[in-house]
Order: sequence, then structure tokens, then C-alpha cells
Amino acid sequence: MQLFFVMAGGFLGAVVRFALGEWIGSADFPLATMLANLSGCLFLGWFMTFSSWQEGRWREVSLFIGTGFTGSFTTFSTFSLDMIQLIRDGDIWQGAFYSSMSIVGGLLLAYIGYKLANVQFKRGEP
Repeated sequence: MQLFFVMAGGFLGAVVRFALGEWIGSADFPLATMLANLSGCLFLGWFMTFSSWQEGRWREVSLFIGTGFTGSFTTFSTFSLDMIQLIRDGDIWQGAFYSSMSIVGGLLLAYIGYKLANVQFKRGEP
């Protein structure tokens, strides 16, 4: 049953990720991938902090939303391929911006999501 929750969430996350790419469109810069990854970091930092307080009651919801949906919505493999393309095209400065925003921004946004959950639900550090 747990596998079903991961698969269903993964399906929806992949569809939303595809739709985001179609809506933003392809350009010289991989904006859709960066937005998906950064928003996913913020959301997952918040959601996993919140769901960790549920003492196992949210196991299926965490699998559906955290592992399935967010796991397929965000994509490290596409980030890696985008970086190869930017380097191959000689866009070193765009590549440096993209990688630093993705890595440093992702870590920062995950931490902000974690802190927001603590403030929003008036919890101490777990």
C-alpha cells in the first residue's frame, strides 16, 4: 500500500513539473527546473517538519506528498543535464549562477521552510 502512495504522488508531481516547463517554456536558461527545485526545497522543508510532529499518523500522506509528489516535481538529474548543456554552450556565468542559486538557494529555502513550520505551528526545534 505504501508503494501506491509514492507512485500516485510521483505521477502527480511529474505532471505538475511537466506543466510548469510547458508554461514557462524553454529558453537559454533552465528557469523552470530552477523554480521547481527551489520551490520544492521550501515546501519540503516546511512539510517534512510539520509531518514529523504527527507521530506516524501521517505516514501515507508523507509518502504521497513528500516522497512521491515533491520527489518527482523536483529533479536533480535535470539540473545536472542543464548544467552540462550550459557548460557545453559556453555559458559559464549562467552555469555558475544556476548552480549556486540551485544549491545555496535550495539549502536556504529548505531551512526557511523548516523555520516557517516551527513558527507557524508554534513549535520548538524538533
